[in-house]
Amino acid sequence: MQLIITDPRLSKSYVLQTSLGGLALGFAGFFLVASLASAGFYHWILLKGAHDGWPVISTVMRLVVKDEFDQRDRYVRENIEVLAKRMGEMQAKLMQMESLAERVSGLAGMDPAAVRGSPGRGGTLVLGRDMTLQELQTAMDHIEVDSGARNDLMTAIESRLFEQKIKKLMIPTQSPVPGAGPGSGFGWRIDPFTGMNAMHEGLDFPSPVGTPIFSAAGGVVVIQETHPQYGQVIEVDHGNDLLTRYAHVSRSFVKKGDLIKRGQKIAEVGNTGRSTGPHLHFEVLVRGVPQDPQKFLAMGGSNAAKTAKR
Repeated sequence: MQLIITDPRLSKSYVLQTSLGGLALGFAGFFLVASLASAGFYHWILLKGAHDGWPVISTVMRLVVKDEFDQRDRYVRENIEVLAKRMGEMQAKLMQMESLAERVSGLAGMDPAAVRGSPGRGGTLVLGRDMTLQELQTAMDHIEVDSGARNDLMTAIESRLFEQKIKKLMIPTQSPVPGAGPGSGFGWRIDPFTGMNAMHEGLDFPSPVGTPIFSAAGGVVVIQETHPQYGQVIEVDHGNDLLTRYAHVSRSFVKKGDLIKRGQKIAEVGNTGRSTGPHLHFEVLVRGVPQDPQKFLAMGGSNAAKTAKR
């Protein structure tokens, strides 16, 4: 393609050789430069008009800015409403946790009123304005503090319940010879050797020699020896001035200083010491004073303790 340029002021005509693609590319470049120049000029006009307060441009700019702010405010309000709803759900769950803590605290031996985290609230429902972002942040901070307090409270209740469980495991409520028939009970009776009225300070479990004997509670073995009257005897200290004694055994499986747990096999039934036949003589002492073992075994549901006879 040829372009011929002529002008009366020119001494001669000029011929430009170009192709259709080159011509199109030239037009495209021209329009691009023109568009950039127009955009730059338009931008300059807007800035100039907004800065100098030109009526039309200022009005347009205010409408644009107002629309942007309205959209932003609407977005923020919607998100605040969602967060406020979630916060309300969290507060409801915290109140449920507080109610649960009050109930469990009674089982832990704690005063329910002392663990109440927040005072009672109520009244007529009166809907108010939506929460602001600052108010929402303050409320969430309070929830965080309350949740931390609930966590500390539940930890304290857990510790108290664990302590109670440990103490319960240290009380001799398990029968030392499960399934054994009733024998001589605690209290005054006719002594089988002298025929005189005498105090029987324990509970007997008649069983064949070799019958397993289990610890009635957890504790520490403080005595494992042979006694003139008790024969082979084991004593276990359970703490809190509580001690159990297992007498007339034929064989011991623990020694002094051993730490044992509830239900652990510690010996076998025998006929050693002052005994008329194979049986276990079981005693419970509090501060060295013999107690009726039936009262302790009954707490554990021992049938032998319930049916023991004098």
